Amino acid sequence: MIVCDFGPGGRTVLFGNPQALVVVDRPADVLPALARLEEARRRGRWIAGWIAYEAGYALEERLLPLIPPGGGPLLVFGIYDAPQPAGLAAPAEEVRLAPLSPSITREDYRAAFARVQGYIRAGDCYQVNLTFPLESCLERGSPLALYHALAARQPVGFGAYADLGHGPVVVSRSPELFVRLDAEGRIEARPMKGTAPRDRDPARDAELAAGLAASEKNRAENLMIVDLLRNDIGRISRLGSVEVPELFAVDSFATVHQMSSRVTGRLAQAADLTVLMRALFPCGSITGAPKIRAMEIIREVEPFPRGAYCGTLGWMAPDGSGCFSVTIRTLSVWADGRVTLNVGGGVVQDSTADAEWEEALWKSRFAQALMTPA
Repeated sequence: MIVCDFGPGGRTVLFGNPQALVVVDRPADVLPALARLEEARRRGRWIAGWIAYEAGYALEERLLPLIPPGGGPLLVFGIYDAPQPAGLAAPAEEVRLAPLSPSITREDYRAAFARVQGYIRAGDCYQVNLTFPLESCLERGSPLALYHALAARQPVGFGAYADLGHGPVVVSRSPELFVRLDAEGRIEARPMKGTAPRDRDPARDAELAAGLAASEKNRAENLMIVDLLRNDIGRISRLGSVEVPELFAVDSFATVHQMSSRVTGRLAQAADLTVLMRALFPCGSITGAPKIRAMEIIREVEPFPRGAYCGTLGWMAPDGSGCFSVTIRTLSVWADGRVTLNVGGGVVQDSTADAEWEEALWKSRFAQALMTPA
């Protein structure tokens, strides 16, 4: 089943009892699977599920040889009659996570960071999103109880729970919209780039938010991704329809402030899942710019597949409307109870390794209240 907090009309909905499942493990099957899902949608079905970050390599011929082994399925979707209002009660279970532990050392991160900045200085790219996994395990409670426990502690716009019986159970507390479509062909993205921690002292917290809003570094990072998203959306939109109605807004969540912008357009043709993903996936906010070169560098410097993290999760309706998140702030819960939570951030020319490491760790704070003390 899939519980999606950003269903039609912004309501929380349940996708249960799929008519069929579409699961992809091989890169060659990604495009045929998207076509099958699109065909089902055009026949009047709803589709919902998630796509792993590594599926993006299968959408670009130049990147196809770079797909790493392991990491779980590349795509897991269900085909449904329709979603239902979500009426699931939170399980009466205590939820405890083991303390999170980075899967790489700080020294290894510094080495990867140095290689990324070498490419930036050489002119290969302007920004690269460098990430790493944190490992934990679910000591008490079920993945569904974990989803409810996290939701109770931090409201976000694009939370979701997905357990389709293949790969990990995905528990997402994402604040980031990947793409939203309506039945009239309007398209919207809201990329996030730029982070500051929250503070318990209201005055200090306001200073941190104001500092983020005024930060030239964070504005520059955000603008790079806005330009990338404008180009990506422009590939499938009517000429002259792409606009940026909101730039450098600061959204505040329970543990971090985030800088967000908004990019809109009008589709040049009827919505099509394959066309949409080939133009936009993965989201530029979690690759860097330019996207293709950034993805090549990410594959070189990151030793672990990202999997569901930095992919997308969402739904599309028969009328062409749909909504997909960027699966950041997302935990993958495996059958043996192991939990993976990835974190990261954009590296630019004036970034420093220690500051980026600390900023990445801020992004795991949303789960820390559920952890057993070390």
